[in-house]
Amino acid sequence: MDWGHECQNQALLDRSTDHCYLAKVRRCSEFQTPAPKLQTSAPILMQTIDLRSDTVTRPSVEMRVAMANAVVGDDVIDVDPTCDRLERLTAELLGKERAIFMPSGSMTNQVAVRVHCKPGDEFLCEAGCHIFNYEQGAFAQLSGVVARTVEGPFGVLRVEQLQGLIRPLNDHLVRTKMVALENTHNRGAGRVQPYENVVAICEWAHASGLSTHLDGARLFNAVAATGIIASEWAKHFDTVSVCFSKGLGAPVGSALAGSKDQIAEARRHRKLFGGGMRQCGIIAAGALYGLEHNRERLKDDHAHAQILAEAVRQTDGITLTPGEVDTNIVIFRVEPALGTAAEFAAELKAQGVFALAISRDQIRLVTHLDVNEDACRQAGEILQAVALQHSRGARVARETEAAY
Repeated sequence: MDWGHECQNQALLDRSTDHCYLAKVRRCSEFQTPAPKLQTSAPILMQTIDLRSDTVTRPSVEMRVAMANAVVGDDVIDVDPTCDRLERLTAELLGKERAIFMPSGSMTNQVAVRVHCKPGDEFLCEAGCHIFNYEQGAFAQLSGVVARTVEGPFGVLRVEQLQGLIRPLNDHLVRTKMVALENTHNRGAGRVQPYENVVAICEWAHASGLSTHLDGARLFNAVAATGIIASEWAKHFDTVSVCFSKGLGAPVGSALAGSKDQIAEARRHRKLFGGGMRQCGIIAAGALYGLEHNRERLKDDHAHAQILAEAVRQTDGITLTPGEVDTNIVIFRVEPALGTAAEFAAELKAQGVFALAISRDQIRLVTHLDVNEDACRQAGEILQAVALQHSRGARVARETEAAY
């Protein structure tokens, strides 16, 4: 990777007004060859605007410095000091006894399943959640556990939907052991779970002898949107997973938090799943930097998502689903007259805006720290131009984007 080019590209983003940052970019670019010119099409773009996910962010110069200077040790044999700092801070913010760092949110979720369930057990979850749809059914492959899904509007469940779903004790049946919620909800367009729903569901679950797990990959977005602190959300769950490589801007990593005994058990399962990492302080430092510096600025991402949402509202042929945007994810439906979502996304890409087709007729846009207000306004204008172009049957893109 050419660090000089990376830094030059980042300088075009929302940090471009920071003179200290630009000075650092110039210094690290002095000995690099000039960045290649980017091909553009009307409207003219300085560079592409990548709205596929908040996982596409690149570490800032300051984050890279923190990673380069990280104090490390062998975290499998005993402890990595930087990873230990990250785990302690994560546990503190979530109000839990312990936390453990892992390579991905999929691993933290699946380790949590294994902590709470045994082969032949079942957990309850919302039908569109990440743990059920986007982790290869790992709960079944790795742990011999099954999921019972319940559909909620844009990922939101009510306790009444779960009552009556606990299996009776019977040799013919699986055993219901856990409830898993996702907050914010990815396929629900970043929907924040209503706090009162969370309380009611978790109280019912615990009173019924069930464990609770929160997939809080974007929990800090829920915090930014509601003002309810992370520990207040987390206190209703036995275990909580949070991700550092989304809105917080780290290149890799998630953490699972819970009781001392649960995290000791999780450490065993992490090793089994291949997640034990030696001198992991180098990447933990990026996560630690994001946790310490990038939580407050998530509100900026939410404001930028509103710009995109308003552009969709003002455009014929595309419709917000849902109609209101809670956090940093915008999902809209493409009417058949404008083609498929994959075709629409391909046209956006041809004009410099990267988006993700998530079904035949839906597209997802996600704001993050590498796209500023101007970029989002420009993306909104391109979105409207593409919709008009497709309504007239004029299409430039020759290939379609894959739908997920």
